Amino acid sequence: MPLIVQKFGGTSVASSEKILAAARKAVRAQQQGNQVVMVVSAMGKNTDALIDLAHQINERPPAREMDMLLSTGEQVSVALMAMAVHSLGYKAVSLTGAQIGIRTDSTHTKARIQSISTDRMKKLLDEGNIVIAAGFQGIDENFNITTLGRGGSDTTAVALAAVLQADTCEIYTDVDGVYTTDPRVLPEASLIPSVCYEEMLELASLGAGVMHSRSIEFGQKFNVPICVRSSFSDNPGSMIIKRSPTEKLPVSGMAVTKDEALITLLDIPDRPGVIHQIFAPIAERKITVDMIVQNNSDDGFATISFTVPKAELADVVPVLENTLAEIGGRISSTDENVTKVSAVGIGMDGQFGVASRMFRALAKAGVNLKLITTSEIKISVLVSRQLALEALRAVHSEFQLDTIIDRLAKLEFKPDHSSKPVVPMEVVEMLRGKGMEGLTIHDIAMNRSQSRITLLGVPNLPGMAAEIFEELAAANIVIDMIVQSHHFEDRADLSFSLERSQFQDAIKVVEKINQRMPFSKIETKEQITKLSVSGIGLRSHTAVGIGMFRALAKANINVETINTSEVRVNVVVDDSDGERALECLRAEFGQL
Repeated sequence: MPLIVQKFGGTSVASSEKILAAARKAVRAQQQGNQVVMVVSAMGKNTDALIDLAHQINERPPAREMDMLLSTGEQVSVALMAMAVHSLGYKAVSLTGAQIGIRTDSTHTKARIQSISTDRMKKLLDEGNIVIAAGFQGIDENFNITTLGRGGSDTTAVALAAVLQADTCEIYTDVDGVYTTDPRVLPEASLIPSVCYEEMLELASLGAGVMHSRSIEFGQKFNVPICVRSSFSDNPGSMIIKRSPTEKLPVSGMAVTKDEALITLLDIPDRPGVIHQIFAPIAERKITVDMIVQNNSDDGFATISFTVPKAELADVVPVLENTLAEIGGRISSTDENVTKVSAVGIGMDGQFGVASRMFRALAKAGVNLKLITTSEIKISVLVSRQLALEALRAVHSEFQLDTIIDRLAKLEFKPDHSSKPVVPMEVVEMLRGKGMEGLTIHDIAMNRSQSRITLLGVPNLPGMAAEIFEELAAANIVIDMIVQSHHFEDRADLSFSLERSQFQDAIKVVEKINQRMPFSKIETKEQITKLSVSGIGLRSHTAVGIGMFRALAKANINVETINTSEVRVNVVVDDSDGERALECLRAEFGQL
């Protein structure tokens, strides 16, 4: 019999009327011949009220007791939901995370799922019950109640769908599905009928609020089809799946990450181990680092720019000051008035000139770029906060995202029509053995066919990046990584990598540009090695980047360029260190 997991968020169960409406959806699904598991969040603002109450009692409440308190919100919801199903004449049983058998680690308030028992749920389902599961919670090996942190009910729902090998996981929310960007920010945003896991991972990690990235990680790892749809209508919503027609488009969605702070470090000694020395103490203090941009050295020194949440800037500055006192270098500037704007599309990896189009659209809107970082499926720029909306609208318009439904309908695309993309149970058991939410590394790769060109002291004006990359595109030069670091207010350092076969042609182009747009210096390196660690959970498992830096530092290998995304971390090293660096990374992540 088909099995569906349905998740209802706080706004979907905020009142008795909404609880009854959700119960009717579950009953209807069961009437259609499905077994049904419901995952339910706490009602409305219940969790916020409990947090506020806790802080009235204790300004710094113990994490264990916060989990005890916050887990009660879902317990209320599941009991009421079971009552609602019974009132409609159908059978239901409510279960807490502990009663289900959701086993987590012991990290209170942000625990990770290690395993889930399915025996009790399967027995209840076979007896004709709708199983009502409490989202957001589990139990550790000492029987302490734990909670999963932000987006925890989404994570519970997709995790249950994975272990039960559900046909679909339906996420009911207060929006109709996944949009090209937040429609509350940009009214012309359009609903996307379907989107790939990797695209959704990037969008979720960038702040797209419809789902949390940890739940998408589960979906991709266990191949769970996820449907995001409205609690208040019968619209079909958006599917998050392995392959989607969006892979034919250069850009399928955009996100804005607000409340960022930019830190720029100058005169950093360009030697092995320095990157690890800078970021390891930050990671130890659980400070979140987002964009990391390092350009290769100018006369033995490097420029490093990175972003942290604005609220954590005050914590990171003294950590940096202590580190720089030991290794040398200085904090050039900090800027709390910045926002990250990102374009995401799995199709940009195989299409020409996507970056130059984005940069030109931003130039036309008069938006200057403080940082640039690109990956295979994402381009992110850091802009002044007051220009964030103009930047978002300009790029959204450039890639015609307001008409994405019509454009997708015209594409030739052959989806996989298999009824159920099942992950074999031996794979499920293998992943459980690592902890279901454990980091999954897909690949550690090396590319030794590239060159790099660095433009130092580029005039930092609107349109600068557009002009450079438009001329490179006009010469049919394919660019891979783009990294722009913030140098001084009116100058920036810009690096890009490309295939070695096009290196000489690219030099001619930049030298021509330099005649009318003088740079301080052009540095070139014909042979570089790019190393990439790809997988699921790289962002939520922040130790991946630190692990890379540590392994390379131990081997006395210098990191020349850094580039990060949700599913991939790239570093560039000297070509002579390539093979040794690959061995180090394989050893670090257990893939020798």
